[in-house]
Amino acid sequence: MNTISNKTYNATPSTIEKEWVLVDAEDKPLGRVSSEVASILRGKNKPEFTPHMDTGDNVIVINAEKAVLTGNKMTDKVYFRHTDYPGGEKFTTADEMLEKDPTSLVTNAVKGMLPKNKLGRKLLTNLRVYAGPVHPHTAQQPEIKEI
Repeated sequence: MNTISNKTYNATPSTIEKEWVLVDAEDKPLGRVSSEVASILRGKNKPEFTPHMDTGDNVIVINAEKAVLTGNKMTDKVYFRHTDYPGGEKFTTADEMLEKDPTSLVTNAVKGMLPKNKLGRKLLTNLRVYAGPVHPHTAQQPEIKEI
């Protein structure tokens, strides 16, 4: 008789162990950094991954202002938003976004790679993005992740 259990493992809040991960975005393509960060936030790099639970780690991204966009994306890539007023379309280039708020490029890229529901919004609260190399989370002793 086969003794292997065919039950699917489901993580529970008491079994989830969260860690802190530090990612340096300096001179790295924005998309590659963002996809790796989104995967860590979601918890897909862990064997305990459960799709409907927050099993991911807390992620700190430093040097967000030094992340690179390949080709002409810095001037050609356009971000769209609407003010909810008639004719309220606003278009912003990646260059303008980087100048106004250097962390917004990384945050928006990661946000787009997370689920579009309550879980995705909860996972985004585990992301901290800083423009420069300094961050206030040294007490958490983050593990440095190379991308």
